Amino acid sequence: MIYLIPTKRGLGVELWGTFDDLDNFYGMLSKFWSRPGFEKNKAYRSRDNLISGFSYAIRKATQGSELTSTTSHYSGVKIDCCGVRLTWVHVLFSLTAIRYNTRLHEMNKQDLALLLHVEYWLEQAMRAFDLVGAEKLSKFIDGGIIHESNDYLYQFMRSIDNEFIQLGGGKRAFRSLPDLLQRSVYNSHRYNRYLKELEAASEEFKCKIEDLEINDDLIDWENLKW
Repeated sequence: MIYLIPTKRGLGVELWGTFDDLDNFYGMLSKFWSRPGFEKNKAYRSRDNLISGFSYAIRKATQGSELTSTTSHYSGVKIDCCGVRLTWVHVLFSLTAIRYNTRLHEMNKQDLALLLHVEYWLEQAMRAFDLVGAEKLSKFIDGGIIHESNDYLYQFMRSIDNEFIQLGGGKRAFRSLPDLLQRSVYNSHRYNRYLKELEAASEEFKCKIEDLEINDDLIDWENLKW
């Protein structure tokens, strides 16, 4: 069974499961990104960037290259589990992208059950870390708040993620995350302001907005204290 727990400093979650659990999840994700017929849709390509990064993390977890653990089943059988650390922002945006794409591609009841299962455990992880912060943050799980059809959803995610990580973790940072996420709300003051920043950067570097990369040099990802 896949389950999620908060990281120690609350920068995100540890997503755990057996190889079969995570491989099944990876297979489900593959249905909802990089599909023919949407190559010219900028919003779809942006969601693709999000889901592909999320899928890559799950694939790495199945290979045991991230987190590993052995637990005892009630029957006495030892079960090998593997996992991966993901930031709250990465998971929320990725699930938002997946949910939107389920409207565009065929989804069966098993797919829906797995998606709801992961969303359930994400909310439990939020509540386990901090009930006060989770009350507002959990509202971003079900969709409808983060602007799913944003042409530059990936860039918005990266910018919010970087700002949140630089807060250093802890309950104070966690409780500030819903406020940071207001940047992702369509036509809000923060959304429009950041869009203008992207447009200005696009002109400065003479490239398309979707080709811009967010500078995260201030974050030491390899030694990040989760």
